[in-house]
Amino acid sequence: MSSSASRPLPRRADAARNRDKILAAAREAFADPDAEVSMAEISRRAGVGMATLYRNFPGRRELLEALYVEEVDAISAAAASIGDAGETPGAALSRWLHRFFAFSTSKRHIASELLTHVDSTNPMFNENRERVMAAGRPLLEAAQRSGEVRGDLTLEQVLDMIIAIARIGGDAAYVGAILEIALAGLRAAAAAGDVTSSSAD
Repeated sequence: MSSSASRPLPRRADAARNRDKILAAAREAFADPDAEVSMAEISRRAGVGMATLYRNFPGRRELLEALYVEEVDAISAAAASIGDAGETPGAALSRWLHRFFAFSTSKRHIASELLTHVDSTNPMFNENRERVMAAGRPLLEAAQRSGEVRGDLTLEQVLDMIIAIARIGGDAAYVGAILEIALAGLRAAAAAGDVTSSSAD
C-alpha cells in the first residue's frame, strides 16, 4: 500500500522538471535575437517531445504568459532579498534598479511577442506591474527616508525612466553609461555632494 501510494510522486517531480526545462529553453531562445522561436524549436532545446510541451503549455500564448510571470516573480523576490542584505537603503535601491534594468531588457522580447497574442489592456499586465511596484516601493521609501535619494520622485517615475533607458539602442557599455548617469540623478543633493567630494579627494 505504501509502495503504490508513493508512485505518483516521481511522476509529479518529472512533470515539474519538464516544465522547468521548457521554461529555461524558451527563455534562452527568446533572448537570442537571431533564433527562430517556434514551439518545435523550444521542444528541441528543452529535450522534450511536442506532446510534453503542449501538455504543459497548450499554446504559445500560455508559454509566453508563464515566462512573463516568472520574470515578475524573480524581480519581486529580488526586492525582498536585497532589502535584507545589510546595505544602506540607497545602495539597496540602486542594486534593485540595476536588476530591474536587466529584467526590462530581457522581458522586452517576451512582452513584445506576448502583445501579438493579447491586448495591452489585458489585466495581466497591470496586475504584474502592481506586483513590481509593491515590491520596489519599500526600497525607494527607505532610501528617501535615509536622505540618500530625492524625496520628490515616485517609483512609477523611476521605473518608467529605467524602462525608457532599456529601450535605447546600442551596446551594453553605451546603454550602461546612460543608466549610471540616470541613477546618479536620483541622489539627494547632500548625497550627491558627498560622492563628488570623495571623487575630488
